[in-house]
Amino acid sequence: MTMKPHLLISVAVAGLFAGQASAAPLTSEDADRLLERLTQLEQEVANLRSQLSNVEIEQQEQTKLVTATQQDVREVIVTTNQNKISWKGAPEIKSADGWSFKPRGRALIDFANLSAPNAINVPGEGFTNEARRIRLGVQGKIPGGFGYKIEADFADGVELTDAYLDYKANDLTIIVGQHNNFQSLEELSSSNDTSFIERSAFTDAFGFQRKVGISAAWAKGDILLQGGVFTDNIDDLSDGNDSIGLDGRVVFAPKIGPSQLHFGGSVHWRDLGDTITSVRYRQRPLVHTVDTRFINTGNISGATDEMSYGLEAAVISGRFHAAAEGHWNKVSRIAMPNPTFFGGSIEAGIFLTDDSREYKGGVFKGIKVKNPVGQGGSGAWQFNIRYDRLDLVDAGIIGGTQDGYMASIIWTPVNHVRFLVNYGHLNYGNALGIVGGAPNNYSVDVVGARAQVSF
Repeated sequence: MTMKPHLLISVAVAGLFAGQASAAPLTSEDADRLLERLTQLEQEVANLRSQLSNVEIEQQEQTKLVTATQQDVREVIVTTNQNKISWKGAPEIKSADGWSFKPRGRALIDFANLSAPNAINVPGEGFTNEARRIRLGVQGKIPGGFGYKIEADFADGVELTDAYLDYKANDLTIIVGQHNNFQSLEELSSSNDTSFIERSAFTDAFGFQRKVGISAAWAKGDILLQGGVFTDNIDDLSDGNDSIGLDGRVVFAPKIGPSQLHFGGSVHWRDLGDTITSVRYRQRPLVHTVDTRFINTGNISGATDEMSYGLEAAVISGRFHAAAEGHWNKVSRIAMPNPTFFGGSIEAGIFLTDDSREYKGGVFKGIKVKNPVGQGGSGAWQFNIRYDRLDLVDAGIIGGTQDGYMASIIWTPVNHVRFLVNYGHLNYGNALGIVGGAPNNYSVDVVGARAQVSF
């Protein structure tokens, strides 16, 4: 509370008389000067209080700003005529009546170096590189519970990856169009979020890919049920393919304390139709930039259908994760033995920083960097190891065996950006003649790297 000038003068005068009983009496000029000085002091105090108040306001605003930038979901929302624009790696537009639109895409650029024994002249040996995936698309929602997604890959021409319409009601989701069928945990997890540059060898060897069909998924608590009827990939339909397949998958994903568990199984049957008379299973050595297949069944004639099943298990506990899968693929042939091939992998990984893998809807998801670069952090650092097995030898088919021993380091400086470095030592058996000049048993080493951005 500010004291009035005449009160200040009275106090000052009383103090002077009390302290200077023997001094000369106070004149009117002395009183005027004292009043003038006290008025100046009062004004200075008022100015200081005003400055202090402004500083406190600025500190409060800075605190609010820092708190906002530290939120896990960093969204800038602009509302105009009932529409909202939010930032989730890319702008997402939402209307008041339920429409939404969001562009999506990814760019994955790979580099690799392969070394093989001197006795083998391997096409692609040495340094290779490629644009592994260059995808652009859109996704969004339509009033009434509907949604859509359209995405194409431009890395090698134009290839349509996803093109579907979905409908969601409570715990049920129905999808019509080209989309993933339900083969395995790693196949269904996005390539943006895998622990290695390429997925387990069996996923590509057994021809896992998106297909045109209709599917349904029901999720309730820890249970997820998925099933669908599929034809072929949309790029193969123009060739007159008339194959048809059934796919089903069940997942039990309980949470025990802070640990997320995953147990799953899947079954797949595919009638090859009249236009497909043979099948072939083969695989590259860890990286996609090398086009040589050291393991290859060649064309298996007389094939009529495929029957396969897979098992999945995984755990995420804090910085640690582990996952294991196995898949068996049986080929039925006319008047010939029916081979069954096997592929599987087991991996474990740990974050060196205070981060963790994400999981949702029966698949692994991308991580949320807790201390990103640009905000005083070092990003997220992860180390992984894997054993990968692929066996293409059975019932007189000698396609070779591949045992991969692999390690990877992943740096995620900020959300949506990753850098990966992989090493793989691959042992081959029953491989005589698959690659010209190769012995029956040998090994190769491969180092791969990837730079990636996605939104």
